[in-house]
Amino acid sequence: MEVFYYLVFGFLAAVVAGLELSKNNKDRINTSQPFNSFKNSYLLVYSLMMAGDWLQGPYVYFLYSQYGFSKGEIGQLFIAGFGSSMLFGTIVGSLADKQGRRRACVTYCITYILSCITKHSPQYKVLMLGRVLGGIATSLLFSAFESWLVAEHFKRGFDQQWLSLTFSKAIFLGNGLVAIVAGLFGNFLVDSMNLGPVAPFDAAACFLAIGMAVILSSWTENYGDPSENKDLLTQFKGAAVAIASDEKIALLGAIQSLFEGSMYTFVFLWTPALSPNEEEIPHGFIFATFMLASMLGSSIASRLMAHSSPKVESYMQIVFVVSAASLLLPIVTTFLVPAANVKGGSISFSGCIQLLGFCTFEACVGIFWPSIMKMRSQYIPEEARSTIMNFFRIPLNIFVCIVLYNVNAFPITVMFGMCSIFLFVASILQRRLLVIADKPKSEDWNAMKERDAEAEPLNVA
Repeated sequence: MEVFYYLVFGFLAAVVAGLELSKNNKDRINTSQPFNSFKNSYLLVYSLMMAGDWLQGPYVYFLYSQYGFSKGEIGQLFIAGFGSSMLFGTIVGSLADKQGRRRACVTYCITYILSCITKHSPQYKVLMLGRVLGGIATSLLFSAFESWLVAEHFKRGFDQQWLSLTFSKAIFLGNGLVAIVAGLFGNFLVDSMNLGPVAPFDAAACFLAIGMAVILSSWTENYGDPSENKDLLTQFKGAAVAIASDEKIALLGAIQSLFEGSMYTFVFLWTPALSPNEEEIPHGFIFATFMLASMLGSSIASRLMAHSSPKVESYMQIVFVVSAASLLLPIVTTFLVPAANVKGGSISFSGCIQLLGFCTFEACVGIFWPSIMKMRSQYIPEEARSTIMNFFRIPLNIFVCIVLYNVNAFPITVMFGMCSIFLFVASILQRRLLVIADKPKSEDWNAMKERDAEAEPLNVA
């Protein structure tokens, strides 16, 4: 492995360690012992859930290829996963508001464990069922846990600012440290232990089962708006009206879809971008480097959110502009750096420049997650939090399905250019959100609820 990879990894590790060790009282949020116990309990569960997710990621494509499926068939399986998340996942995720967030978190564990079990079968239909179950689980992972946390946080009377501490720590651990350890552990199971590509899925099921046991034994149930006897269609209608009537919620949804859509597209593009001539690159080590960059971003976010200034809505404008610029590097290097015509070999000079840009983008991802979580906790009404959050994922999943279907139809520079444009648009929308951020939240939602209540006929026994 080239020295360049070690230098990048070592530099990021040193910066992350320096940031964490140099925190002083001004960079920390003073909290209470009950909150720390609550936070640590949630972080334990969230880390186990993310371990179950990260263990699977690097080996899904490899497992399908080992079963003898073609690139087109594998693409169909991936599309099925995102399509399931858009259709079935939205419905199941929205039920969390009515049936309970704790129950939805348990459903995530069960659904994902079943998805892992299907990986033992080489049958296409069984694997397709696993992708459908995985899509449902993904929607629950990115809505039910956050909804439970926010509701439980306020139910216990904790300060709103303390939420940012939990969010930043969750991303630092779950999307950073746990991802790195999971990648190394999966590599140990497959390569060192020679257990085969299905072993990480079995390990993931074990972590999910442990997390489910912790949830069942220590979490209490909370709901969105159980007092209103609404069916699912009415819930969807109410959430849609809330998004349409509150510009802040609509902007937040658009920003999230634009950024996450670009992020998931990047996941498919970074490998061909760094090895256009089949250069030999250490995929696992580069993945670990990206996760370390994400840890750096979450560490920066924790410092930013510990202070009242700058506001999240303000600094996120800069984050989106920086992320847009970082994904322009593949286009810039195409025109400015001479292309190598030799097949194979080590990473090119152009690839080195792009890798630094991609690490910058991953740092922006690390800032994005806790920051968007904090904004969602401020602007999305508690009554339909899970439902609205799953609404946000509908355009995201449509976009990713389109990208997957046409991934070979456009040059890679066009795809990166499209992502960069999306991120720049997100910065513009973020600017608009900053302008209207001080408007009272949820006033339109509450007014809508009152109108609905007045319109419902009285039930006289």
